[in-house]
Amino acid sequence: MVSFGYAVQAPHKVDSRKNATKSWTTYEATTVDRIPGFSPKADPSLDEYGGWEGTQVGNPDGFFRVRKIGKRWWMIDPAGNLFLAKAMATFSPGGSDRQKALCKTKFGDVSGWASSEIRFLKEQGFNSLGAWGVPQAFAANGQKERIPYTVIVSPMAAYNRAIKNAGREAEFFKTVKESGSSFGFPFVFDPEFAQKAEQVIAPVAKYAKEPYLIGYFIDNEVQFRRGMLWQCLTAWPKEHANRRAAQAWLDARKGRTGCGMRDVTEEDRLEFVAYCMETYFQTVTRILRKYDANHLFLGSRFHLWDSEMRNPACFRVAGKYLDIISINLYNHWQPKLEDMKNWESWSGKPFMVTEFYTKGEDSGLPNTTGAGWLVRTQDERGIFYQNFVNELIKGGTCVGWHWFKYGDNDPENLRADPSNRDSNKGIVTWDYRRYTPLLERMKEINRCTYGLARFHEGGVRKEP
Repeated sequence: MVSFGYAVQAPHKVDSRKNATKSWTTYEATTVDRIPGFSPKADPSLDEYGGWEGTQVGNPDGFFRVRKIGKRWWMIDPAGNLFLAKAMATFSPGGSDRQKALCKTKFGDVSGWASSEIRFLKEQGFNSLGAWGVPQAFAANGQKERIPYTVIVSPMAAYNRAIKNAGREAEFFKTVKESGSSFGFPFVFDPEFAQKAEQVIAPVAKYAKEPYLIGYFIDNEVQFRRGMLWQCLTAWPKEHANRRAAQAWLDARKGRTGCGMRDVTEEDRLEFVAYCMETYFQTVTRILRKYDANHLFLGSRFHLWDSEMRNPACFRVAGKYLDIISINLYNHWQPKLEDMKNWESWSGKPFMVTEFYTKGEDSGLPNTTGAGWLVRTQDERGIFYQNFVNELIKGGTCVGWHWFKYGDNDPENLRADPSNRDSNKGIVTWDYRRYTPLLERMKEINRCTYGLARFHEGGVRKEP
């Protein structure tokens, strides 16, 4: 391969599989040193938030914002500079007994851990924290080591727990057992949901003036499934708010009364998903803006491919309420340009990938759980990261990416979520040892992302 007058190496060939039961398949992956015409030198100076110092596109209100400049979407940091969120999700020292003991020995306390490991993240080119990173890593740190962060609050999860605790568990499970939904199913038409949402969201008022806060996720992977219309029309009692709302919606759509599932088309199913989503976003946005009108609303982390990511109606609704659309992107070796352009055109907004990762066979962990791809080595995990991030940047509509996650779970911690228990997702082991080959690859692209973004805009690297 020859470009710009000099030889460029071909993409890497990486063996991978979607889970431990699948066969290995070879995929191509491009790292920054193999992009024709691009010189992967470190970005110019960064400002205190990790933004591109000197770009000064302006930000009069002093909070994180988004803006489309030319053909590319950017975040704008509080200093008014261009910003792409290179984040670490689930930034936590771990919760097992032996992790707590080791944290105390190695770092003194959680605050010492946070100070040390935030510096470590910055050294690797990360500039922010994703979901589940605030209580231990930031607040407990006493704000001595600053890094932009996000907050996640979960009113739907709290509402569903309230159903269970109130002895209505049988009612709940009746509605979900055949559809594959989980506690994330949005029972958005029940007035009790709005009441619970207010209780859960109201405490964000304490962050309202915080410049380092990027914004809020409201819930995680809410189950906006194509079967929601079936559930509401058949599983709920006739007098329940969900059943009444679905019936009224379908009758109005069809222009007659007494409609049933026999009258439902595939388009109806997807439009009802969007109707439920609008009810949900309308409710939580109203409450969120009541307590904090300053920070970005980052959504509920879409993850269902057919009912969400391929559903223009969902993105149309999301674009009305969200500043950035969050997507947990699994089961894809790399993001596709067509999908990224669709998400923007359907919504009119940029997006962030808020979960993605690969697992290494050389980690010594079984790797039987979790949605991330498997590769053979830590170096290939880093190659995957570079290729994935490069494709995101190339699309021009992505304003950030969050690796899931900081640390592997302690494999002896049986209290951990089973989906996280035995797999190599972290950049460090359960006992804080670094996965150096992975980190070297991550650092290489993290330190040149702003130049890479400008390169993909025009084919040459341009300084601010």
